[in-house]
Amino acid sequence: MAKKEKISAYPVERIEMSILLIRGQKVMIDADLASLYGVPTKALNQAVSRNEKRFPSDFMFRLTRMEKNELVTNCDRLQRLKHSSALPRAFTEQGVAMLSSILNSDRAIEVNIEIMRAFLRLRRILSTHKELAKKLSELETNLRDHDEKISLIFDAIHQLMVPPVKSKIKIGFTVKEKQKAYGKGKKEP
Repeated sequence: MAKKEKISAYPVERIEMSILLIRGQKVMIDADLASLYGVPTKALNQAVSRNEKRFPSDFMFRLTRMEKNELVTNCDRLQRLKHSSALPRAFTEQGVAMLSSILNSDRAIEVNIEIMRAFLRLRRILSTHKELAKKLSELETNLRDHDEKISLIFDAIHQLMVPPVKSKIKIGFTVKEKQKAYGKGKKEP
């Protein structure tokens, strides 16, 4: 009998919405992580404080007041941070992975697995977008070249469609010119 695949109790959309871009890095805020882990934000931050050596600046950093205010303004779900005196911590993907080593509950392990999968999906999506952007750029360049060539063809066709200018100079002899050629009184051959 086939083993049933376990369906995640943690909505993927909720996890993906919690991944933010701050200082050019994909991060998750301590309040969102605490909510996913089912612990108070204060408890999560206390565990991090007891293990600060595990969280260098490329794993975790504190937001500035300006960053916090911008975050509260842009993310309705983080309105509860508006009146908090503490500045939120932001955890990079590596910082979230490190959290699993200090939060040792079954729920924390399951949530971390789902978060790692969400970061992976995000990386895949971004790489796909980069590939598409590169291909689009190549197409634009090719089209620009084709547009220039087509424009030259249309210019040539327009030039061919212009009726020729009638020459005002008549080709051949005129009566007056014939008389001058043979002189007055001489007969034409």
